[in-house]
Amino acid sequence: MQTDAKVVPLNKGAAQQSPTSPVGRLPVALIQVRDKVALQLKQALQVLFDNADDTLFEMADRATSNAEQNAFFEAMRDLRLKRKSIERTFLQKVFESFSSLNQYEIGKAPQLDAVSFDSLSLVQNDELEEAVALDAMVAKVMARDGIALGHLTTRLNTLVSKKVDDKSNPLGPRLLCEVFLDACRSLGVEIKVKLIILKLFEKYVLTELDQIYAEANQQLVAAGVLPELRSAPARRQSHHSAPSAPSTQSGAATVGAGQAHDEGVQEVFGVLQDLLSQVRGTALPARQHPADAVPVSSIDLMRLLSHLQQHLPQQHNDDYDLRVSLDQLLTRASARSGRSRVVGQVDDDVINLVSMLFEFILDDRTLPDSLKALIGRMQIPMLKVALLDKTFFSRGSHPARRLLNEIASAALGWVEQDDAQRDNLYQRIEQVVQRLLNDFVDDPAIFSELLAEFLSYTGDERRRSELLEQRTRDAEEGRAKAELARRQVEEALNQRLLGRTLPEVVVRLLQEAWSKVMLLSCLKHGVESSEWQASQQTMDDLIWSVEPHEAPEARARLLELVPGLLKSLREGLASAAFDPFSTSEFFSQLEALHVQAFQRFRKPEPVEVVADDGLESPPLLLDLPDEDEPEDEHAPAMVAVVEEIVLAAPGETQVQEPEVSLADDDEALGFVDNLRVGSWVEFQEDEEHKLRCKLAALIKPTGKYIFVNRTGMKVLEKTRMGLAVEFRRQAIRLLDDALLFDRALESVIGNLRRLKGA
Repeated sequence: MQTDAKVVPLNKGAAQQSPTSPVGRLPVALIQVRDKVALQLKQALQVLFDNADDTLFEMADRATSNAEQNAFFEAMRDLRLKRKSIERTFLQKVFESFSSLNQYEIGKAPQLDAVSFDSLSLVQNDELEEAVALDAMVAKVMARDGIALGHLTTRLNTLVSKKVDDKSNPLGPRLLCEVFLDACRSLGVEIKVKLIILKLFEKYVLTELDQIYAEANQQLVAAGVLPELRSAPARRQSHHSAPSAPSTQSGAATVGAGQAHDEGVQEVFGVLQDLLSQVRGTALPARQHPADAVPVSSIDLMRLLSHLQQHLPQQHNDDYDLRVSLDQLLTRASARSGRSRVVGQVDDDVINLVSMLFEFILDDRTLPDSLKALIGRMQIPMLKVALLDKTFFSRGSHPARRLLNEIASAALGWVEQDDAQRDNLYQRIEQVVQRLLNDFVDDPAIFSELLAEFLSYTGDERRRSELLEQRTRDAEEGRAKAELARRQVEEALNQRLLGRTLPEVVVRLLQEAWSKVMLLSCLKHGVESSEWQASQQTMDDLIWSVEPHEAPEARARLLELVPGLLKSLREGLASAAFDPFSTSEFFSQLEALHVQAFQRFRKPEPVEVVADDGLESPPLLLDLPDEDEPEDEHAPAMVAVVEEIVLAAPGETQVQEPEVSLADDDEALGFVDNLRVGSWVEFQEDEEHKLRCKLAALIKPTGKYIFVNRTGMKVLEKTRMGLAVEFRRQAIRLLDDALLFDRALESVIGNLRRLKGA
């Protein structure tokens, strides 16, 4: 703003209101069913993904060509990377299908029935195979659990307004299959692999539907919904039975793999051994042993490792070499016995594999350095369990493997601290490691026990962080709505004030006080409402009332306008809870302005004017100022509004867009656009400090990216361009949240294959 002698500077301010989120409209009984089913489906999906690696690895091992083998390995990697995303999308769509039960779809074209087989010639072959497999899976479930599903559908129809049949039932097999297929769209796999994943979905999810239907019906019966319908009890099996033979060759291979599961997981270690044997002597040193060397028994090797485990340095040392320490023990044992003692070939292979796995883990940039030191101390216990159970390398659900993965997942958002030992997560991981070092001898059951305890801890932590994260999202959405409302108010103010010179008190009244009234009106009722229009009309009337007017009818309009204007101003400011003392001061000054406005309409004195021709003319009414009359000392201070008015929320700073403007096809913008909610990133704040945070929300109306720490608390807010600039200067990197052990094993296998081909 520019001012003259009577122009004063202005302060800016605006209030912010946070709207509440709408609540669901499903009946309570149905919400309880939905929540329990969501938990059951989530657990079934976890079992599916835990076993998917085993199945795909077996298929890769039996592949007849390198291309086919690479396809299965690529599918394994893709599935690991997108596992969480698929689970989240699947459950979200299940929730949406429940929410739609009480929502009518207006104007939507009716869904056509499935096309007949006569018209399938136009369908792509892959889509045809997918459709045939889906129909077969649905038919099996309907034949087995159709009655229970029908009873559940009938009960749903008594609770919701929308007509539900077995096809549109959120728990119906067809809808669940379609939702799962939709969640898997991001997988870049061939149809053969997709059919295998579908068979796994049938084996580990659809086979659980009998129990899900039984419990859902029982819940609704307990709530008093059609208790007269009697359903047969669910059939439970001690183990998942392999699904019957599918119509495709790949499906048949999957069934065979499922039936030979126990044998297959043992064969995986054989494949790894074969890779090791092919690089031994080149990439791996060939160990030379005396001809009379005696391999130590597995029991003796476990004792030696237990000795090393008990005497492990308190702090992990990067220079510590397990192989060197073990060789030293063997040398002493050989000296005592008089015969050369060595590690057998099978056990030596296990040691090499575990060493390579931990070499990857300790080099992984995703793990914080302080926690790497803790996890590095788990190498000997992990080696011992691998010696006891070779399925450690192939079974994704192995307790030791899952424990390592869960620790790494929990550590993903951990930030280096000056006093790390006082951090709760650090202490919990340290307790797990210490228990293994102190108590694990040769009973792998300790891993299951520690896994259960750690999952209980992380589950509680996750629930707390998710609650805080949701509150953060709600608050940010509220802020976004308030910011959009402020923009509407700013636009309305600038349209009326920018470029005009008005009494300073009026400009301040509109900017500091009436803007809050308009903000509330916009938030509560919207810009199309009569309340919003009324607030704008009051502003227009106020501005008109303090402007100079020459028209004779202006006085009559002012007399008519002022009482209603003052009433509207008082009521509006009271509704916005504006400071009553400031309100009183504003109205006193406004009253003076209106009095002066009325005085400008005072009747002028007649003055005789002589025409140039010397004839006396009729008197003209002229209001001539008295030259000796001093300037009015009570004239209002005027202000020229020459800068756009910007309203800022109290305590808020505007996010400054970087000056750099990148092209739409820039790689950095592509990186930002590919960020998904839930992604973990690391910001390099300066040379010494890094910040790890998760993208919790993308507020589309304002284009803000909201990041939270592992407790769910907001730590960072960025714009799209701001993130892209950070990426361009390499100050931000995406953290790989795939399972740590699986990434390590994949890296080891890839390295061995490359060395084999070198």
